[in-house]
Amino acid sequence: MRVLLVEDDPDLSRQLKQALADAGYAVDYAPDGEEAQFLGETEPYDAVVLDLGLPKTDGVTVLERWRKGGMAAPVLILTARGAWSEKVAGFDAGADDYLTKPFHTEELLARLRALMRRAAGHAQAALECGALRLDPRAARAAVDGEPLRLTSLEYRLLHYLMMHQGRVISRTELVEHLYDQDFDRDSNTIEVFVGRLRKKIGPDRIETVRGLGYRLLPLAGEAPAV
Repeated sequence: MRVLLVEDDPDLSRQLKQALADAGYAVDYAPDGEEAQFLGETEPYDAVVLDLGLPKTDGVTVLERWRKGGMAAPVLILTARGAWSEKVAGFDAGADDYLTKPFHTEELLARLRALMRRAAGHAQAALECGALRLDPRAARAAVDGEPLRLTSLEYRLLHYLMMHQGRVISRTELVEHLYDQDFDRDSNTIEVFVGRLRKKIGPDRIETVRGLGYRLLPLAGEAPAV
């Protein structure tokens, strides 16, 4: 899962980038409105954390331009002032939720999880696919109750597949949502990570749809995907 963080405060941005990375997200960062607008228009994100008080172009204007351009990713706005008029302007521009500074990082992460969960059509906090279970709150996964030991990229891959289980996902889409913009991307490495993940969750849970990509499904006899 890939997140865009737009925040001009260096200390807060460092704190949030680390917290998001520790929670299992690939993180891109923009320190001002101009760069944020460009990234939002050219890169696919699963969610955006957007400060409203930005240099160059303010956050409300950036958000309005994103939405007019068709960007559908859920957006969590940050505001230092907390004035009701600022919140209303953010929502009218297309925001999905907001936090007023100062805030607890844990609350920001919880709100992001909820936004991404709703955007993908999931009602429950934990994701389940048959005997496979993933808890984004703890960034952990298990099969039949047995914890899985996953690398950060394996976790991101499994998280994305479980968020979109039952749907065929191309290697290109996986690359776009697993790596940040500075990563040396290679779609061929996805096949390697899929192979490693199959060894840990079972070889038949991830189906290869030849020429199209991969699909996560419960095994025969297991409960359907949730």
